[in-house]
Amino acid sequence: MDLKVSDLSVARGGRTLLETVGFRVAAGRALALRGPNGIGKTSLLRVLAGLQPPRTGRVDPGPDAIAYAAHADGIKPSLTVAENLRFWARVFGGPDISTALEAYALAPLASRPAAYLSAGQKRRLGLARLLVTNRPVWVLDEPTVSLDRDAVALFAESVRQHLSQGGLAVIATHVDLGLDAETLDITPFRPARPRIDPGFDEAFA
Repeated sequence: MDLKVSDLSVARGGRTLLETVGFRVAAGRALALRGPNGIGKTSLLRVLAGLQPPRTGRVDPGPDAIAYAAHADGIKPSLTVAENLRFWARVFGGPDISTALEAYALAPLASRPAAYLSAGQKRRLGLARLLVTNRPVWVLDEPTVSLDRDAVALFAESVRQHLSQGGLAVIATHVDLGLDAETLDITPFRPARPRIDPGFDEAFA
């Protein structure tokens, strides 16, 4: 399954950040997004994931094929590591959690409540959720935040395995993951002039 983005315009707070964005990512490939802070990388990823609508354009496939990992880890502190993963596996109809535990070196922590994990351990647990989603498209926003060098290596290997199985990934990151990834600088998609949606209601920003 390929990811196809056509003529996409992205807005935040009623202001158009990016317009006429178009690219294609083939199955088995990764795309690294580049651009200065504040240009709209997070907003673009949220549109890809179906969390906010585009102003114009199309994303194929839709959000049912996409797993999204953002700055929040998406875990419940009161549940153990294993319980968190089992919850997400049930939500997505995913596989047994053992592979996810091993991939992120979480097996020794399986019975520990997430509330007692370090920031890096919580991040590893949040990323391990990707492995129980059964979704071919991974959309990742700065996924290595709070990870040490060894954990970054675990994450990069997890992405490689995903790609080798026919999945694909779109990643916004400033870290060199050592992946054979194409790069897309989204700076050229920034509007030449600020554009405000006249129908935007600030109360719903």
